[in-house]
Amino acid sequence: MVNFFKNIDNKHYRPHHGSGLDILKFIGPGLLVTVGFIDPGNWASNLAAGADYGYALLWMVTLSTIMLILLQHNVAHLGIATGLCLSEAAAIHLKPRYSKSLLLSAMAASVSTSLAEILGGGIALNMLFDVPIKAATLLVTIFVLILLFTNSYRVIERWIIAFVSIIGLSFLYELSLVEIDWNSAATGWVTPAFPEGSMIVIMSVLGAVVMPHNLFLHSEVIQSRQWNLQNEKVIKKQLKYEFLDTFVSMLIGWAINSAMILLAAATFFKTQTPVSELQQANQLLSPLLGKNAAVVFAVALLFAGFSSTITSGMAAGSIFAGMYKEPYDIKDNHSRSGIIISLGLALIIVFLIPNPFMGLIYSQMILSIQLPFTIFLQVYLTSSEKVMGKFKNSMFTKYLLLSLGMIVTVLNIALFVSFFL
Repeated sequence: MVNFFKNIDNKHYRPHHGSGLDILKFIGPGLLVTVGFIDPGNWASNLAAGADYGYALLWMVTLSTIMLILLQHNVAHLGIATGLCLSEAAAIHLKPRYSKSLLLSAMAASVSTSLAEILGGGIALNMLFDVPIKAATLLVTIFVLILLFTNSYRVIERWIIAFVSIIGLSFLYELSLVEIDWNSAATGWVTPAFPEGSMIVIMSVLGAVVMPHNLFLHSEVIQSRQWNLQNEKVIKKQLKYEFLDTFVSMLIGWAINSAMILLAAATFFKTQTPVSELQQANQLLSPLLGKNAAVVFAVALLFAGFSSTITSGMAAGSIFAGMYKEPYDIKDNHSRSGIIISLGLALIIVFLIPNPFMGLIYSQMILSIQLPFTIFLQVYLTSSEKVMGKFKNSMFTKYLLLSLGMIVTVLNIALFVSFFL
């Protein structure tokens, strides 16, 4: 089967000399990943963090973003060097009983992701047009399925870049209306703190930023930039520019996630106003900042819901196709089935849960629980000479990534302990 992503750009390749504009040809994959951690699940987690703990949990966004840069670059490294996505590589290089278990858990995480994305988009439609949430989530799901099944990757990429731009501009506007305690913010960004009762929110922030499905997605979409897998010089050039794309894109995501916490800290925490749902946050912004702020908030949430549901569906298609040792291809039944399974099950769960806001919070926590398995799978594959050849991880990179996996595991243990204290 022809890899849809892998062959998109081959026909456009021409030998050329490097220029300062080369980076522009590599922009895109990183921004698709960025969408995954400015999704509605992040909104719920970040608003809870800012409203309940002020600036104290900003450090978690910084730590998560650093982890994300390292992990996303490493998994993109896998896609560039091997021509395989993470799911394909697992199915090809692991024993079936291990690969199937890991990839099924990744599909479960994808469903959890899609739950947050669909629900967030539905909540935004409810805010803007008073559409009942369940009907709104159905509309979001239908819209995304139509877009995924009828448009090419390039068209979707342009849409998502536009969505990210709108979300970023929306939060710049929101922040212009509030007074930020920048000294407290600066301290919060670099000083770890664990306020009483904050562990669930901390874990939800981690799960909302470093997301398993994004690791699978990035290793797939990065192949839309591959021109010549056999040319070592081209591979090294791709790795260099891919890192810049990832780094800049992740910084954009860090800024937007931070802006959410800053906004909540400067409004809800400052006035000691608890926030228990996204609709409530929208309503509370009107008396604090004016009606326009509430509308801008809802519009940004709508675009976040649409764009992140698209990338969640793509990731699910990639994971499911990888189980059959196939690349993502929207014309293939396995890729289509993965998308339908993820979005369909997520929609069913949305119809069953009684509290949408807590559904968003706990969906992110589920992601953080699955995340160590994906990280250790990724490190195993990218450290293997059999898989990566001369592009395998150095010993330093290998143990650095393993350390990140251990940090996530320890935080998970702390989360479970917190339930019994």
